[in-house]
Amino acid sequence: MMPKNSRKTIKKGVENPLDAMLCGFFRVTRLPAASTYWRYVDSLGINQARSLLSVGAILRERVWLLCGLRYARIRINIDTTVKTVYGNQQGARKGHNTKHRGKLGLRPILGFVEETHEYLIGKLRKGVSVSGPEAAAFIADIPKQLPGCVREVLLRADGEFLSWESVQAAMNADFDFIIANRGCTPVFEPGSWYRPWKRKAIEFNSCIYQPGGWGQPCRFVAMRIPKQQKRPSKQPQQCVLFEDDQYAYRTFCTNLAGKAHQIIVEYDKRADVENLVGEAKREGLDMIPSAKFKTNYAFFQVVMLAYNIWRYMKMLAAQSASAASKSDRAMKGIMANTLRIARLKLLFIAAKVVKDGNRDKVKYSVHDARTPHMLSFLVGLDKRRSQPKPWIDSSYWPQRFALPM
Repeated sequence: MMPKNSRKTIKKGVENPLDAMLCGFFRVTRLPAASTYWRYVDSLGINQARSLLSVGAILRERVWLLCGLRYARIRINIDTTVKTVYGNQQGARKGHNTKHRGKLGLRPILGFVEETHEYLIGKLRKGVSVSGPEAAAFIADIPKQLPGCVREVLLRADGEFLSWESVQAAMNADFDFIIANRGCTPVFEPGSWYRPWKRKAIEFNSCIYQPGGWGQPCRFVAMRIPKQQKRPSKQPQQCVLFEDDQYAYRTFCTNLAGKAHQIIVEYDKRADVENLVGEAKREGLDMIPSAKFKTNYAFFQVVMLAYNIWRYMKMLAAQSASAASKSDRAMKGIMANTLRIARLKLLFIAAKVVKDGNRDKVKYSVHDARTPHMLSFLVGLDKRRSQPKPWIDSSYWPQRFALPM
């Protein structure tokens, strides 16, 4: 019999030691407070986090080879987020936290590939703004994570990454970039504003400008939107002193050629990265298992590696569905589903484990409409396993992480 205060003795590292599913799987009445998994996580550090990032790079290239992906040009979206922490956590600082103002938090950086929505690179950070040298070091590490088929990269980031160090790092890596402006005050020619759409009062402009402390001038593009005018009243109103007070501005630094409005439209496609960051946080990034920063630093990469594995499962499921017959294409739209919905389709299906002929078997319910599609996906995975591994064949595009022959 369990003690009366058993529910009050939940130790750090286990969310629910009375979880019915896990207790039934391990055939225990209560999960241990300190499991082997949490002891392993507690032993991880920054070096292991870097190793996990390298594992993700190798896995990415092999999945691309397996799925026949040959992206010569990709778009990388970089964004920061806030992880609010409670209690004494190493690295937590009071910073930009819109939902919990004044509370301590961490500020990780994440980079995603636009074409596949997969996590490319990132790191856990203290809860402070990104400095110029730190942003430059982060951008310099991106080429180490790219598959061998990638030749061109378009980097898109918000204003927190704008500095001469980050711009110089993007140029040294031979990246195209569009970075939102923060702190620079470029001067645009008053007569160069233009409207690409007649029915919209939005105007665009561009100029070459060298901010103070920068090593060379760069191109800045801008759009200005007229502010909503207040309704006229009988009382006298104060008129604006400068013309700029009538507009709201959006300014970006870039090395791309072309019209200013086309570059800003390209940058605005980056907005989907917010959904990917939110999904990653729901998948486990919001969880902080330890008070040690180095352990949380490594756990960050563990969570994002699991996030990518589910992304790859969705890619393989979509491929197996497209190769199957028309009756087995219920998973064809799985690429558009979130990871949570993908798990419902690929994993959370009624089944039971039985022993038959001294063999363990998994039996799925014939009354579940998803069972035939799940079995079709498993058959497709078995066929993939029996085929020659494409990363061993040197006839494909040049590989950066090929096996030694």
